Amino acid sequence: MHAALVWFRRDLRHFDHAALHHALRHAQKVYCVFVFDRDILDALPAREDRRVGFIHHAVCELDAALCELARSGGNSGAGLIVRHGRAIDEIPRLARALGVDQVCANRDYEPAAITRDSRVAELLAVDGIGFVDFKDQVIFERDEILTQSGTPFSVFTPYRNAWMKRLDASYVKPYPVEKYASALAPKPSGEGIPSLDALGFGCSNLMQLRLPLGVTGGRTLLADFSARIERYKRARDFPSVKGVSYLSAHLRFGTVSIRELAGFAWRHGGEGAETWLGELVWRDFYHMILWHHPQVVDAPFKPAYDRVVWDEAPALHAAWCEARTGYPIVDAAMRQLHQTGYMHNRLRMIVASFLTKDLGIDWRRGERHFAQHLMDYDLAANNGGWQWAASTGCDAQPYFRIFNPVTQSQKFDPEGRFIRRYLPELAHVPDRFIHTPWLMGPVEQQAARCRIGTDYPAPVVDHGQARTRTLARLGVTKSD
Repeated sequence: MHAALVWFRRDLRHFDHAALHHALRHAQKVYCVFVFDRDILDALPAREDRRVGFIHHAVCELDAALCELARSGGNSGAGLIVRHGRAIDEIPRLARALGVDQVCANRDYEPAAITRDSRVAELLAVDGIGFVDFKDQVIFERDEILTQSGTPFSVFTPYRNAWMKRLDASYVKPYPVEKYASALAPKPSGEGIPSLDALGFGCSNLMQLRLPLGVTGGRTLLADFSARIERYKRARDFPSVKGVSYLSAHLRFGTVSIRELAGFAWRHGGEGAETWLGELVWRDFYHMILWHHPQVVDAPFKPAYDRVVWDEAPALHAAWCEARTGYPIVDAAMRQLHQTGYMHNRLRMIVASFLTKDLGIDWRRGERHFAQHLMDYDLAANNGGWQWAASTGCDAQPYFRIFNPVTQSQKFDPEGRFIRRYLPELAHVPDRFIHTPWLMGPVEQQAARCRIGTDYPAPVVDHGQARTRTLARLGVTKSD
């Protein structure tokens, strides 16, 4: 090829990048572009969305890294072309202006992205420009892991076994982008990166996340986790303990490479690394499910659950959203989400179970709330997690297994350290009441400076009664 354009999306790094590697190998000149897509940005409900700040920082860092990469290959003036508009307009327009033969991108599996890419490919074809995409954000995709009968898996454990059996060094080998850096072309003169203000966004609450940003941040977190991975299996379920990797947002936006992470865990071995690798397999599993069953975005994977009648309970839904349920572990988790854009994975299961099985509210309402607030929001994983908790999914928790928020709290935050961090109104509540503050008597409430119903709410539902209602509600599916 004479020239190619690499379109960066959820892969904001300059190394081990499938589309960039392909373009640099096969084109004499390679341009790079990122689009702040108005079709996505204009739909966001808040102008202080942390994710936009995270992306903006990563884009600025990527621009600098591409410039340095070009200099290492003997060129200067390269970098990232940045546009703010509708991607379906901006990509064909830029490809025509640059006179490229092909646009290269890494594959996205979400239905809206598939539709967008198909439309871009059609518009490019009118001008005789090709569009090609590559596997980059997962280890195995689409039809690569199938049952012996050639159908997609719908249960995780056999999928994981087949995934692990298939894995070898070739699937975690990085793409040697640096080897071909001399093909990076100078970007047009006058190109710059619009500020967050110019995009119509602020980033004041990004600092509350306390998350290292960009490729540099991803590498910092991976190095830190590498020293802790042996205890991952034992520590991962306790939100007050530094037990997880905190790499989920970096995986979502591609500031780390999935091949690097999976390869590290695979080579490291041991129970901690094997458990963490299993979490990466879950990620591939949910992307495979979304690809083969795009209807799960709006509907249960199991058709029988279409018969379930969820409650219309706006007051209860508001209490859940606003951390006013009266169950400390649930409220502390929701505070963590709203204050930082992050929620510990164990807590995601607890609050999802509480919304669907204690409050009887449709899982789709919880999924949408997470979509608005999670820094690492990923449609495939989030949808899969919510359907698991609601028992509607492909590999779901059986409907009769219902998390008890009190026993979950006692088990995974036994001293109430996490609860007190996000619920300071419970700071002086004795340990024996920290999971059930409503059991304190008037004297104990006064001593704890926490009056139930005033300083902290009473429980909005009784778990035992809610469990009975849930068994009846979801029991309509048991014949299936």
